[in-house]
Amino acid sequence: MYDTLIIGAGMSGLAAGIRLAYYDQRVCILERHTTIGGLNSFYRLRGRDYDVGLHAITNITPKGTKSGPLARLLRQLRFRLEDFAIAPQLGSEIAFPSVRLKFDNTERTIRDEVAWAFPHEANNFDRLTREVVGYDDLNETHANQSAREVVCSILHDPLLVEMLFCPLMFYGSAREHDMDWAQFSIMFRSIFLEGLGRPAAGVRLILKHLVRKFRSLGGELKLRAGVKHIAVENGRVAGVVLENDEVLEARNVISSAGWCETMRLCDDGQPVVNSRAAGQLSFCETIATLDCPPADLGHDRTITFFNDHDQFVWQKAEEMCDVRSGVICSPNNFAYEAPIDDNSIRITALANFDRWRALDEPAYRLEKLRWYDRITESAVRFVPDYRGHVIDTDMFTPTTIVRYSGHDNGAIYGAPEKQLDGRTHLENLFICGTDQGFVGIIGSITSGIAMANMHCLKPN
Repeated sequence: MYDTLIIGAGMSGLAAGIRLAYYDQRVCILERHTTIGGLNSFYRLRGRDYDVGLHAITNITPKGTKSGPLARLLRQLRFRLEDFAIAPQLGSEIAFPSVRLKFDNTERTIRDEVAWAFPHEANNFDRLTREVVGYDDLNETHANQSAREVVCSILHDPLLVEMLFCPLMFYGSAREHDMDWAQFSIMFRSIFLEGLGRPAAGVRLILKHLVRKFRSLGGELKLRAGVKHIAVENGRVAGVVLENDEVLEARNVISSAGWCETMRLCDDGQPVVNSRAAGQLSFCETIATLDCPPADLGHDRTITFFNDHDQFVWQKAEEMCDVRSGVICSPNNFAYEAPIDDNSIRITALANFDRWRALDEPAYRLEKLRWYDRITESAVRFVPDYRGHVIDTDMFTPTTIVRYSGHDNGAIYGAPEKQLDGRTHLENLFICGTDQGFVGIIGSITSGIAMANMHCLKPN
């Protein structure tokens, strides 16, 4: 009998496991794959190492900062900031046809950029910033309020509104066309007021530290241990049945598999709640390895969020991909202590899972080649054309996301409706991760900690 079983060895599951193991709980993490991390993982191809999912870590604050998500998770998991060797971004931008707004890890930069490009909105932007800073993440009263309604009641220039939503949606909105005010506030602080960073060694360094800490505290990690179903009796989880028919019992179960995905595992016939429909927003991402650092070609931005018209459209792609907008990331362009041997550019674009899923293998391979070219062609309108320097490529699609994350429709940010308290219809089954409400690496880790604290560390 375990104290807690955790489904999924992604960031949130590992963080929950560490937190509980600190309190001498007997904890086991179940992972159906042969490696950890979910979509935030890594792989090796043709002699090169690739991160999956990680562009940048948000919420980066300087050493010694006592408040904020990063500081809290370091305290809760008992890590030092130096353990993750996070280098800050050099500087990013939002690029629309007529205006570019730069930002970095100082609040003043985005404020000055807005004041320069939209002088009539400077005071309103300051007011918006105060509203975001004052928002209480734990107060659900206005959590689901439309962010567009709130922002448009403060800012009056439609172009500025669209430019601000572009990076926040790409990095954290499960809803089409809009965001919850809670998620907008979290992402605004994460990106514009705190900032972006990345370990020189990429996501593998973070995962290595999480797993090493978990195991050092006595935690068990079972790979190739997919869950067949969750056995339910009298409104409680009675056991977790693995795909090899092994049955594990625990006082509590935390699932990072997603809301709909977890509900389907329960064998009590409880339907997946129709109002909590699966997310529709998925991505394709291209990776190009160059024969030189991108800065040598004149590209010194860490991340460029681009949109090729004045209105930003955030919805499921109608074609295989929507190349009107996207995210261009250069892992080289962080302030590392020493240069890294990466020389890659990654481009992310909205995609249509249904169209990719419908392809047979030969057609799938051809479409990947076709859309790699189209995505790249769209991106080089906003950054120096690097195509003549490409020496290797790779690409993932929504079906790749399903394979490694299990999320319905390859929805990166899960279901639009979140369960902020992590509770389900079963008294000892809880949700953490994307469908609880926090996204990104820091958000996922914070979610695991919060759900472990809230539901599994209370005295009986």
